[in-house]
Amino acid sequence: MMHDACGMDRALYAVPPAGEESGERTPGNAELQLGKPGRRPAVGAAGRQSAHGRDRSIYTHWTIALLQALILLLFTNVAHASDLTATVDRNKIGIDETLNLRLRYSGDESGGQPDFELLEQDFDILSRQQSNQYRVINGRAESFVEWTLSLAPKREGNLFVPSLHYKGQVSDAIPIIVSEAGTGPDSGDRQAFLEVELDKEKIYVQEQLLVKVRLYTTIGLHDIATEPLQIPGAHVEKVDEQRYERRIDGVGHAVYELTYAVFPESSGELTIPQLNYVAVAGRRDPFSLFNRNSQRLRLRSEAKTIEVRPKPDKYSGSHWLPADSLGIVQSWSQDPQEFRVGEPITRIITLRAEGLRAAQLPPLPKLNVEGLKTYPDQPQQDDQVDQSGITGSRIETTAIVATKPGEYQLPPITVTWWDTKTDRQRATQLPAFRFTVSGAAATTTGQQPGEPIPELKPGASLVMEQSPFWRNLAIAALASHLLWLLYFFYLRNRSSIRSTKIEQRQPNAEQQARVLESIVESGDASQIQQAVLSWLHVRWPQVTGHTVSEANRQLDFEELDKLQVLLDTALYLVPPRPLNRQQVQILVHRLLKKEIEPSSLQQTNSLPNLFS
Repeated sequence: MMHDACGMDRALYAVPPAGEESGERTPGNAELQLGKPGRRPAVGAAGRQSAHGRDRSIYTHWTIALLQALILLLFTNVAHASDLTATVDRNKIGIDETLNLRLRYSGDESGGQPDFELLEQDFDILSRQQSNQYRVINGRAESFVEWTLSLAPKREGNLFVPSLHYKGQVSDAIPIIVSEAGTGPDSGDRQAFLEVELDKEKIYVQEQLLVKVRLYTTIGLHDIATEPLQIPGAHVEKVDEQRYERRIDGVGHAVYELTYAVFPESSGELTIPQLNYVAVAGRRDPFSLFNRNSQRLRLRSEAKTIEVRPKPDKYSGSHWLPADSLGIVQSWSQDPQEFRVGEPITRIITLRAEGLRAAQLPPLPKLNVEGLKTYPDQPQQDDQVDQSGITGSRIETTAIVATKPGEYQLPPITVTWWDTKTDRQRATQLPAFRFTVSGAAATTTGQQPGEPIPELKPGASLVMEQSPFWRNLAIAALASHLLWLLYFFYLRNRSSIRSTKIEQRQPNAEQQARVLESIVESGDASQIQQAVLSWLHVRWPQVTGHTVSEANRQLDFEELDKLQVLLDTALYLVPPRPLNRQQVQILVHRLLKKEIEPSSLQQTNSLPNLFS
C-alpha cells in the first residue's frame, strides 16, 4: 500500500506507464476505477492530503516569522522607552556668559522631574522650562519629555554638568570650560557688561562711600533682574537710579545706573562683592510660550576692595561725625523781641549734615536757664537722598515759657565733627542768643506799684478819705453780686434743659471726633486747629472760647497746650516747619478720651464771663 502510494505520487508529476491511456476518462471507467485499490482515484486523494500539509507548513512558517518580528519590535521599544540624554549648546564659555542644557527622557512613565540639586554646586539655574512632545516619524510614534535649563557658572575653571537621574535612568556628564570674563570665544565684542565705580580710594569708619553700578548694553534688554548690594558689616542704602546713553570707542551704549550709599561699621578692609544681573536679550514674542527667539544673559561685575581707617586719635569730639559738611540753624515761632511773661514761644534747632544719616546725629544739650520753663518735643529725624548721597537732619523743638521779666541769654551750642573733604577736625557753633521778656510777675497783694504808703501820726484819728475810685469799686462789687444771683437762678432753671441738650449733642460729638481724626491724617495745621475748636464746642457746650487757647483756659488740658505749640509752629514759623503728624495724632487721641465734670467746668468758666 505504501509502495503504491509512492508510485502513484510519482505518477502525479511523471508520464503515465505503457498500456494506460492517459486523458481518456469516462463516467463508467471512473466508477470502475474508484472501486479498485491502487488505481488512479486513490492516487488523487493522497495528493490532496500532501498539498494540505504543505499549506499548513507555509502558514506555520509565516506565523513564526511574524511572532519573531513582534518580539523583536517589542524588545526594540522596551530598549527605547528608557532613555535619558543630556546636551548643551556650548562647552566653552566665559564666567559672565550662560549656556543652555537640554535633558530629554523617552519612556512610558511620567510625572515628577529630575533632581537638579547637583547642578547648583557649580551653576546658577537662571530659568527652567518643561515640554511634553509626541510625534510620528515614518509611521513610528515617539513621545518624550524635555527640560531646558539656562545655566550660569559660579566659578572659573574646568566644570562638569553632572550625571542626572530620572526614573532609574542616568545621563552622561558633560565637561564645561569656564574662562575669565571677556576672554570667552564670543567676548571679543561684548554686547552687555557691568561696571562698578567707587567715589573714594579710602574712607573712615562710618563715613559715606558711594558705589555706582552701571549696566552697559548695545542690544535691547528686557526683564532685567538686579541683585541688591549687600555688604556684611556695613549699612547699605540705594539713593539714586538713572538711565542715560554713553559712547565708548565711538559705539553708543545704553546705561542703567544704580547708586548706593555705604557706611562701614568697623575699620579694616571692606569688600564690595560681585553683583549678578540677569536680563533677556532679543525680541519679546507675545505669541511664544517660551520666547524661543530671546536669550537669557547673566552679567557679573568684578569685586572691589577699599581701606576703612579708624577714627583719628587726635579727634576730640564727644561723637564721631565724619561728614562733607555740617550746619546748625535756629528759628522761632514768633518774633523773639516780643517775649512776654507766661506766653509760650517755640524754639526750633535743625542740625543738618551731608554724608551722614539722621540716626548718626547726636542729641543737642538741654536748655537750663533760671526763669525759663522748657517743654521739649520729640526730635524729628529726616534723610534726604539724591545722586550725591544722603543728607541727614535732626530737628529739635522746645517750647519756652518765661516766669518773670528780664534779660535772658541762651548759651551757645557747639558741635564738633570731622571734615572728610579736608581731612581735619572742625567745629560748628550756634551763637548765644539774648532776648528780653516783658510783663510783670504775679503779685500777692493789692498794693499798686509806685503807690505811696500812708503814714499814721501818733494821736491822730484815722479818717478815710472819700475817693471816687473806692466808691466806684463798691458800686461795681454790688452790681456784680446782683448779676451773680441772677445768673445763678438762670443756670438753676436751665440745668435740666442743658443736660438734655448735652445728651442730644453727644452723637454729634462722636461724629465730630471722627471728622477730627480724619483731618489729622491730612496734616493741614489750619484745618486741624479749626476741627479741634469745633469738637471742643460740641463736646463741652459750656466752652465759650473763640480760639483753642481761650478754650483751654476753661478746660486746662495739658494736651491742648502741647497741641497749640505744634500748630503755631507749623502755621506761624518763618520758614514754616513741617507738622509733627505723629505727635499730633497722639495728643488728639488722648484729648478725645478726656472727661471733665460739668459742675467744675461751670465753676471755672462762670467768673471769667462775668468780668470779661
